[in-house]
Amino acid sequence: MEYIIIIISAIFVNNIVLAKFLGICPFVGVSAKTDTAIGMSGAVMFVMTIATIITWLIKTYILKVYELQFLEIISFILVISSLVQLVEIILKKVSPPLFQALGIYLPLITTNCAILGVAIEASGANEFGLLQSTVFAIANAIGFGLVMILFASLREHLDLVNVPKGMRGVPASFIVAGILALAFMGFSGLV
Repeated sequence: MEYIIIIISAIFVNNIVLAKFLGICPFVGVSAKTDTAIGMSGAVMFVMTIATIITWLIKTYILKVYELQFLEIISFILVISSLVQLVEIILKKVSPPLFQALGIYLPLITTNCAILGVAIEASGANEFGLLQSTVFAIANAIGFGLVMILFASLREHLDLVNVPKGMRGVPASFIVAGILALAFMGFSGLV
């Protein structure tokens, strides 16, 4: 039951993008097309999950043991940037079109505060064990991907409808993002 609460809370109630406002840069920048949103979601899921596992292990077995907690953020950023480089190399070899579509936003995963925020929350603030931290990271990544894909779909639909001239583009997208955040607020009583 505890894992179900973690999953529902991370995906719907405390969504990393809509409730905590982390990961806004890729949320706005890569969500113009559903294909790129799906690719970015997959990359974020991989990096977020692996980074959370590695950072949890580093914090538990190195930083706490040797009382080096002040190095937490620096070590977490090093782990995340290394993983992003790995994802970049893999995508360049496996899927060059997706690599091109993600463009500048792929290296920006390195500075994506959603990944760092989840790693910090999982390893410290919530006092999760390794399995709970992993479930927490996967659920947050699913929540991130869900919101990215929903928002990309809505933005593609906005391109097909007759939006007033002054509202086209960014203003309409931000209004849709606000409505999406309000819709997710409806889940707040679940857990």
